[in-house]
Amino acid sequence: MPAAETGSLRLVFGASGYIGTHLVPRLLAAGKRVRASARNVEVLEARGWPDVACVTADALQPATLAAALQDVDVAYYLVHSMAAGRGFSSLDREAARNFGAAAAAAGIRRIVYLGGLIPANARSEHLRSRAETGDVLRANGVPVTELRAGMIIGPGSAAYEVIRDLVNHLPVMVTPRWVNSVSTPIALDDLLAYLVAVADIDDAAGKTLDAGGPDTVTYEAIMRCYGDQVGRHPLIVPVPVLTPRLSSYWLRLVTTVPVGIAQALVEGLEHDFVAHDDELQRLVPQARLGLEDAIRAAIEADRQHAVIARWVEGSIACRNFRPEYAFYAMREGATAMGTVDTERVFATVCTIGGEDGWFYANLLWWIRGACDWVVGGPSFRRERRHPTELRVGDVVDSWRVIALEPGRRLTLLMEMKAPGAGVLEFVVQPQGTGATVSATAYWHPAGVWGLVYWYALIPAHSFIFRGLTRAIIRRASR
Repeated sequence: MPAAETGSLRLVFGASGYIGTHLVPRLLAAGKRVRASARNVEVLEARGWPDVACVTADALQPATLAAALQDVDVAYYLVHSMAAGRGFSSLDREAARNFGAAAAAAGIRRIVYLGGLIPANARSEHLRSRAETGDVLRANGVPVTELRAGMIIGPGSAAYEVIRDLVNHLPVMVTPRWVNSVSTPIALDDLLAYLVAVADIDDAAGKTLDAGGPDTVTYEAIMRCYGDQVGRHPLIVPVPVLTPRLSSYWLRLVTTVPVGIAQALVEGLEHDFVAHDDELQRLVPQARLGLEDAIRAAIEADRQHAVIARWVEGSIACRNFRPEYAFYAMREGATAMGTVDTERVFATVCTIGGEDGWFYANLLWWIRGACDWVVGGPSFRRERRHPTELRVGDVVDSWRVIALEPGRRLTLLMEMKAPGAGVLEFVVQPQGTGATVSATAYWHPAGVWGLVYWYALIPAHSFIFRGLTRAIIRRASR
């Protein structure tokens, strides 16, 4: 049994999410033993965390919880269902009910739950759901420490990424009144320090604690502060008649943050979100970063280079090392299935872009390459190193191999001139007596032209990827 499976454990439930991804290494650095869970364990394994046991668990499937909670001392509950869209609050209640009951049965000493600041008379379903989740977790008798935070300043934080996309994509903003609402944004590192510390403080058991930064600022001030640091100064024009609900509809056109999450967040921004964090500061005294320093730290963290084994949301390597490109990606793809084995399918994938071109709609691929060549891009100027073999760093037409898992996954970074960064990833998996192959394009837009570029190509992408995956299966079957 691995070392992470013995003794006192910290379970990070929802470790594939934004906070969980950052909390696991912080717990390891603090000398804690960690078990990480998610619905898709492959996402966790791709993180490459040393001495962390990664398990599959889903709060909506109670049978998966006992194994994840076995021998656990403290469980961090970091899941929510906002991305599910309408009706997510009922899913949140069911998930919390299942987890609370399983935690009680497993004899967990403490649950640490990260919720959100709740203003008086909150009407947003998102805000009400975050408060209800804490109540449901407490109903089973396990002591719960609930931290309530507002906007988190860090790469990948949904609220922060909405701000970044607005500033990076729009030279002029016609905004609703919520730009004048105030909040106490907290730096990601400061919030992580609170989460690590409160689990071992007896006085924090059973308490609900606000967590915020030292500055109380408007959302307009946050946008201007970020803009000052990246050299962008958009014109912001508040319009009283534009409500948060109305603004949430057009927001999907200008930000890559998942629609359900962005809409849920924005609909709650009619309120002020001010943390009253005297008690938390008493329990965990620490110097906190102000807004300017928090944004500067987030930008610097985004610039850090990490070797990837696959496409990962927000990876700087998948954004051409351009932190101003959107963190979240637009995506389009297709999957095909055949009776041929995975080895032959992957071998076929690795010949793409060679003598037989891209297997499907080669004329469209040629036209795109010609456009790139005209504006000085690399298309038509280079050849593959080998007709059938690939390795990291090889060029494939106007793409470059940035990650390769033999027999399973090929990740290509687009090097054509375009207003953003593109990744094309092929994944081959066994299916019954055969295999499936999927092709997925990820697009991190740069500014408004990056969004226009993506939306203009959606019809072509849908057509090409369906045909491409089927063509790969046909060729592999020959």
